[in-house]
Amino acid sequence: MMQSVDIAIVGGGMVGLTLAAALADSDLRVAVIEGKLPEHDLGPLPDIRVSALSRASESILRHVGAWPGIESRRISPYHAMKVWEQDSFANIEFSAEHEPERNLGHIVENRVVQLALLDKVTKQSNVTLIAPDTCSNLVFGESEAWLTLASGASLTAKLVIGADGANSWVRHHLDIPLTHWDYGHSALVANIRTVEPHNGVARQIFRPQGPLAFLPLSDPNMCSIVWSTDPLQAERLLGLDEVAFNQVLTAAFDNQLGLCQVEGERQAFPLKMRYARDFVRERVALVGDAAHTIHPLAGQGVNLGLLDAASLAQELLELHRNDLDIGSKRNLRHYERWRKAEAAQMIATMQGFKELFSGANPVKKMLRGLGMALANRIPLLKDELMKRALGITGELPLLANRKQ
Repeated sequence: MMQSVDIAIVGGGMVGLTLAAALADSDLRVAVIEGKLPEHDLGPLPDIRVSALSRASESILRHVGAWPGIESRRISPYHAMKVWEQDSFANIEFSAEHEPERNLGHIVENRVVQLALLDKVTKQSNVTLIAPDTCSNLVFGESEAWLTLASGASLTAKLVIGADGANSWVRHHLDIPLTHWDYGHSALVANIRTVEPHNGVARQIFRPQGPLAFLPLSDPNMCSIVWSTDPLQAERLLGLDEVAFNQVLTAAFDNQLGLCQVEGERQAFPLKMRYARDFVRERVALVGDAAHTIHPLAGQGVNLGLLDAASLAQELLELHRNDLDIGSKRNLRHYERWRKAEAAQMIATMQGFKELFSGANPVKKMLRGLGMALANRIPLLKDELMKRALGITGELPLLANRKQ
């Protein structure tokens, strides 16, 4: 039997579900197609894939009704950030002391965000969740797209949205070209118990081999780490026994929180920049990692994706209110220009940071130290950096407005 919807969202992760939740107050018929639903029961140890949710992302998730589900599970606000360079005087610190919420953001497991959004979306009368299932074919007519699923089911939609991650099936199926490069790093992630409490401070050290971040979790002595290093070193670190790994990690982190003790598994994944040439085709739009991926050194990848979802929802609701075709490429061009510009700026910023802190040339190290010292002492510059960390700069969608 053929099901007919207005919007088919391929991918039921954080970004796809946020988009579906943002369409709750409309009569648009939405299908969300997801290949694997998350386990509902959280273990005593946090998942190793976490996100640093910015103030803008918090606003979006509050407005779509998912924030209570996040808070009721597991969440860790952080109220300060400390950044420094190894073997250098370069350092800078940010504090939420004068912020109304007294925090700079929240560290949350990706699965917690997904579960909270599923709580919301599965109660929406205008959403059909099709899971577990995947897409096997996509063809287009003049005014709709036809999706065939692996289960044999099929549906038509005025718009298909690729929210299916960095290796997007939708993007591949349409042969949308990518600008891409390999950062030459892998990111090692793990849960780490420390002797000293983290005190709600996010810490990042820039080392010659790449940055190492300690993100505070709800347990006062537990952090999630993101260790960017060359792929061979990442493999060596994965192969170390726990005692050896703990010793290497403690030294790499300048012994900031005392002896480090890994708890649970370690994983590493390659870091690549991806930027789709088209965020929009006729009857198709891309959001999140399907459209772009960036270096995780500032933790902005998920935040960028949630802004995509909120921005596209805003555009679709406006088109629908004005009785315009929501799948027309011409009508979706504003979304594409808007989000391509924001993504390109973020990619350039992350690449600039990466280049700035790469290498151990003494002159370059001195310039980095002077620059960070200057930024630490100039209120206007530091305030601008703070706004970027909070995700409250640029052209924001309405759902990212805290006062909406």
